[in-house]
Amino acid sequence: MRMHFRRATAAVEARQALGVYDVAYLAGGPRRVVECAVIALAEAGLLRLRASRVRSVGGELPEHPVERALVTACPQSRGTESVCGRLRESPEVEEIGDRLADRGLVTRARHQLTRAGRQRLRAAEQEGSLPAYVFGGPEVLPKGTVRRGVMEAQLIPSGLGRAMVRLGKALDHDSGSDHSDSGFGCGGGGGGGGSD
Repeated sequence: MRMHFRRATAAVEARQALGVYDVAYLAGGPRRVVECAVIALAEAGLLRLRASRVRSVGGELPEHPVERALVTACPQSRGTESVCGRLRESPEVEEIGDRLADRGLVTRARHQLTRAGRQRLRAAEQEGSLPAYVFGGPEVLPKGTVRRGVMEAQLIPSGLGRAMVRLGKALDHDSGSDHSDSGFGCGGGGGGGGSD
């Protein structure tokens, strides 16, 4: 009896409406949630993207926790990759994954889509009420500063990518010191490539 009740409860919860960031999580995980928040806030005029920097503007705090975390993370100009990397691992984004796992739309361990999650994602896409970037990411945006800014934030993955950046900066710092005794200087390189 108890198992039947759990299944019935899970089925009802799975049919409940999903928010835009829930659908974004189903479409591309934490990265897509962050991309969508950056794009939405830039389009609303609450974020300004310039080159590889992002800064909140306007002073108003959005209602959604992910958007609010993004705005508060960059009151001054900050590196887009850094801000996005921290937000991907934030409690606000993790809460979305946990909630979707509770509803049976992603797996608990690795938050991969379940069959029900794939069905909900397809239904949301067919409904057509959400922006195309929720499903396709920044690649579907027209060329411009928002697309470029969000895409540049993808170039360096968290983890190993950050370690490579630190190594490159250390090498750059060493190349500034006097190496005339050894007969050579060490040129710095930096940055890892790839994606999550």
